[in-house]
Amino acid sequence: MNKIVIFFSHAGDNYNVGNIEVGNTKIVADYISELTGADQYEIVTHKYDGMAYMPLIELAKKEAADGELPPYEGKAPDLGQYDTVFIGGPVWWGTYPQVMFTLFKDINLDGKTVIPFTTHEGSGLANCVSDVKKAFPKAKVTAGWSIYGHEVQADRDRSGANGASGSGKAKVEKWIKGL
Repeated sequence: MNKIVIFFSHAGDNYNVGNIEVGNTKIVADYISELTGADQYEIVTHKYDGMAYMPLIELAKKEAADGELPPYEGKAPDLGQYDTVFIGGPVWWGTYPQVMFTLFKDINLDGKTVIPFTTHEGSGLANCVSDVKKAFPKAKVTAGWSIYGHEVQADRDRSGANGASGSGKAKVEKWIKGL
């Protein structure tokens, strides 16, 4: 089965983990690709670059309330060759960041297995799975999976080496093996 990880990740000022160079979701996406051989498509927007955490969440709240669909860079990936699509992002105000919904409007996941995942600091999956089911009613959407951002960052804090025992990487590996 051909797999792809579609994700949005936010580097910079993040809740509970501080200013990070690589976003939590990017790290998890890299683990998924390493463990499964999945290709990747990163949703990129520079709208949030350099924003401190509090202004960022206020903007995210406003975008969600207004149903705003911020633009992303490039064009949507051709998903014709993929059977399984992992969809990941941080949880902002109860769901994925709005820029992800912009991409959702541009892709077709009919008949595909869709596996949502999130990084968070207490929100779990929030409404992400139900929102993916709404966006892609003809896809087989799984229950989803979530991990704390501080668990992901802990890997990077241990002598710069990724994948220490009990780490975020180990949790991703356990989840992937259970699929």
